[in-house]
Amino acid sequence: MLEKFRTYAKITKLWTIARRYFVNNFYDGMLTVLGILLGFFALIVNENQVSISSHLVILTGFGSSISMLISGLTGSYLSEKAEQKKVKEELKKAMVIVTSEEEDSIDDDSVEIKEIEKAMLIKINQNVYPKIKISRRKERKKKKTLQKKAENFASIIVSCINGGSPFLGGIIPLIPFLFVPSATFLVFIISFLLILSCIILLGIFLGVVSKESIIKNILQMTFAFFITLLISIFLLR
Repeated sequence: MLEKFRTYAKITKLWTIARRYFVNNFYDGMLTVLGILLGFFALIVNENQVSISSHLVILTGFGSSISMLISGLTGSYLSEKAEQKKVKEELKKAMVIVTSEEEDSIDDDSVEIKEIEKAMLIKINQNVYPKIKISRRKERKKKKTLQKKAENFASIIVSCINGGSPFLGGIIPLIPFLFVPSATFLVFIISFLLILSCIILLGIFLGVVSKESIIKNILQMTFAFFITLLISIFLLR
């Protein structure tokens, strides 16, 4: 079973696609919840409140994460199915052309055989050629079935990652709020630092995978974090 899954992954280049989906959506999930946290943080700062209910923050963040989970699962699965259907239709058209060409090739071979027979005054067994044709059809059918199974497997895995990664990205920033009944200024700062740490780790991961400058990738990843902070502070002050 494991070997079969490895084969499917190799055919569809699953791990490359999955890695891209995970990084992008995990990042999106964190930034989405960051915006929600900044809204609550602004209430503490602007309203001169000492704290805000952690339960309220968790419910809001968790609700958004659930929405991203469902959206990622269904949206990715449906879009992948649509793309696969389009590819299949294109393959069918291509297969019709290939089949037609093969039949023409076999007809040409039959003409050649007759010419050879006349020259050599012997009878050549033509049953070999239909067998070759059937063998080709079986091989194409086998490849098509394997490709279909691989695509279905990839669709399910990609959908799970597409939905699970933003959910995970949204849940992680809420961890500090689970340990306190009321969230103070300090709890929000810890949550922001947790988000920043995860984004830095993503930058390191991308730098290692792409074999580019790790510092450059970290700066690119953290840029959106600080832009979100600045815009939110400006608008919510």
